[in-house]
Amino acid sequence: MSTTVRGENHFRLGLLFAIGSAFTFGMSGPFAKSLMGAGWSPTAAVTARLAGGALVMAIFATVVKPDWIREAREHARIVVAYGLVPIAAAQLCYYNAVSHLSVGVALLLEYTAPILVVGWIWATTRRRPRGATLAGVGLAVAGIMLVLNISSGTARVDAAGVAWGLAAAICAVCYFMMSDEVSADGSGLSSITLSAGGLVVGAVAVALLGLSGVMPLTFTANDAVLAGMTVPWWVPVIMLAVVATAVAYTLGISGVARLRPSFASLVGLGEVLFAVLSAWVLLGEAVTVTQAVGGVVVLAGLTLARQADRSAEVTAATWPDAGPIEELAAGART
Repeated sequence: MSTTVRGENHFRLGLLFAIGSAFTFGMSGPFAKSLMGAGWSPTAAVTARLAGGALVMAIFATVVKPDWIREAREHARIVVAYGLVPIAAAQLCYYNAVSHLSVGVALLLEYTAPILVVGWIWATTRRRPRGATLAGVGLAVAGIMLVLNISSGTARVDAAGVAWGLAAAICAVCYFMMSDEVSADGSGLSSITLSAGGLVVGAVAVALLGLSGVMPLTFTANDAVLAGMTVPWWVPVIMLAVVATAVAYTLGISGVARLRPSFASLVGLGEVLFAVLSAWVLLGEAVTVTQAVGGVVVLAGLTLARQADRSAEVTAATWPDAGPIEELAAGART
């Protein structure tokens, strides 16, 4: 198999993982909202989600990668930081933003992360993104605004809420940049270890926040409503833990390991689209024409950014599937 074919397969697999991650992450909102409708506090839903996800991932990791605890200890710094910032802190910041802002504005602020990722890579590598890349970012963010109906003019803005929302965006940037530490070929820190270890750390951190009284921690045994059906409370809890957490984080980390963080973060914007669709199916929340148009705009932005980053000079410098082009560039430097 040629280097070019291997590179394309590498990218396609990473893209598949990233889309799968966006889809599963997008389902977390409806499942959590069903629990909140049953009387759970947001912190309780997050605690159940992370604790359940940590348990599932720990069992899975023990079966498929028995040495994951040893590997987590060897990479303790990144595992702990990942659990505290992209997992625990992201939840804290987002829910504080929601307490001050409408959900749409809070989510939009969090999804400024792709802009921050592109800016960070620009600042650290001193390579200016191509104009098409920046245009793709702008289109994607504009599409998110349409999906969230921000243009309706009904959203309220609060300075403290904006600060919390931007903090959530920084946590999202940390998710993409820390996930980039994972080895795609199995030679370094694995996605399974980072997922399992990070979820354990995040679950403990969020639980401590609730137990300390920093955020309300209220659980109930009331039934929940999903897709128009009444189900036991443990159904959305299991779906949150297994699908929207264990599977979502593992796919996401694996995707970032095979893609540039800047492009992976743009694909992550699809989470909002999947969240809208999931809310329609599971909660009966209708999709408007404006949201549908926004979805098309987001996809257009992703396509534009992808085509821009596939240029030869950018590929040689930053893409993991560079192959012969990277070798040629290295030869030219010598």
